Amino acid sequence: MQHLVFVYGTLRQGESNHSFLESSQLLGQYVTKPEYALYDLGPYPGLIEGHHTISGEVYLVDEETLAKLDILEDVPVEYRRDTIETPFGTAWIYIYQEVTSQEALIDSGDWCQRV
Repeated sequence: MQHLVFVYGTLRQGESNHSFLESSQLLGQYVTKPEYALYDLGPYPGLIEGHHTISGEVYLVDEETLAKLDILEDVPVEYRRDTIETPFGTAWIYIYQEVTSQEALIDSGDWCQRV
């Protein structure tokens, strides 16, 4: 079975965990509706509900890749999987489950532009 996954942080092209998606098909870029907030947690971001748009990529992944992503994202402890509507169809998105401080908010909503 194939799944769509929206990635917004270290899984994106050029980022530290992109190798998890090397065998997956990139369907395209997507910017979400203003329904989220992205926080800089140091080595990776945390996405929660909010009022910002988030930049990311949508991939077509197989069951094995999705299972590896769940392990990487520590589902259901640190992150939970939810769905998001994209131009490519309904995709999984990883939602951070901890409360974070405002100082770490990435105003642009783009992990790759955080510096």
